[in-house]
Amino acid sequence: MHSPSPQLLRALRTSLRSTSSPRNLWTSTSRFPRGISGNASLSQVQAQAQAQAQSNAHLALSHALTRTNPLLQTAAPPSDEDTQTDFDTLNVLGNAAAPAAAIDATLDTGFDLSNGVHIRNGDALLLVGGEAFSWRPWKAIKGAANDRAAKAAMVNAKGQFEVPEEVWGLLSVVWPRPDMLILGLGEHAMPLSPETKRHINALGIRVEIQDTRNAAGQFNLLATERGVEDVAAAMIPIGWNARK
Repeated sequence: MHSPSPQLLRALRTSLRSTSSPRNLWTSTSRFPRGISGNASLSQVQAQAQAQAQSNAHLALSHALTRTNPLLQTAAPPSDEDTQTDFDTLNVLGNAAAPAAAIDATLDTGFDLSNGVHIRNGDALLLVGGEAFSWRPWKAIKGAANDRAAKAAMVNAKGQFEVPEEVWGLLSVVWPRPDMLILGLGEHAMPLSPETKRHINALGIRVEIQDTRNAAGQFNLLATERGVEDVAAAMIPIGWNARK
């Protein structure tokens, strides 16, 4: 709590000294203090005046402390609103329609979409323009003995995700092209090879790389916020782990 200012203390001392002489009291006012009749004795006037002065001094001190100490200030009046705050109205995406092909679940061998489509058998998922496609980028790998070897070959010797240019053929024919591609690379994220990144960027598309679980959540959010025309997704099932 703040102590009273020196100016206030001087004012209080002056006020208290003035009560010792009725002459000073009466020169400061043209009538008797409240509660004193005209025929009161001098001692009654002095006693009442001293009590009144002390009361005024305490009131002034209380007001000064209230002004200088915010902890003693009176709380703001209660709100007159007749409703509680609806925090749902603070959600800027609350009224935005979710994309028709939002990702409901990421599985070891596929995906479940909000439109009832199920991608299974280890196929990957491509989401472009609000449409869902079963995607098999490993089929473009040349010289692989089988699908398992082809899937493993999507990671080059430097540990980078690398696939042939024709894998992105669908992105080259859609119009308008999406502004961003969310790329989910299985259980763990990994860097793109410079060649693959160059192919995507040459189409005027930025690429964001994450593991498939986080990539699915990011696609759902951005597609709701910006629209499915601006955001595409390419997802490898989380069961594909190039580190195994």
